[in-house]
Amino acid sequence: MTEQGTSHIEKQKLRVWLRLLKVTRTIESELRERLRCEFNSTLPRFDVLAALYREEQGLKMSQLSAVLKVSNGNVTGIIERQVKDGLVKRVPVGGDKRAMLVKLTESGKAHFKEMATAHAQWLNQLMADIDDADASVLIELLGHIDCSKGASK
Repeated sequence: MTEQGTSHIEKQKLRVWLRLLKVTRTIESELRERLRCEFNSTLPRFDVLAALYREEQGLKMSQLSAVLKVSNGNVTGIIERQVKDGLVKRVPVGGDKRAMLVKLTESGKAHFKEMATAHAQWLNQLMADIDDADASVLIELLGHIDCSKGASK
């Protein structure tokens, strides 16, 4: 392949990345605003509830941090607020006096379901111009990106 051909491919990949970034930031910004306005919540709080909703038995703080790919400190403040709001509870882990599981309360489950329903509707609105066939193509194409190749060790 010629140097010019490689340069064109590299430019195209840069354009793809910039477009993905722009779309992601635009959608994320809109979701953050809607969560704030309609639920007095944040995207990180939503993400915590979603992670706990998927893990009915609950998660230790370290597990929750790993799932969300954030530090324990970032999760601690969110959990404190959600405990005060009655959305989550801490449950001691048998055999380990220091460890606690974080679980959704019944109120937390109901609140998350309401938020998740709205979130799905918002995403459908924001991506209304993408039909099912296009969505399938995008999913397949994005599946070709191997992020582990460039991951720092």
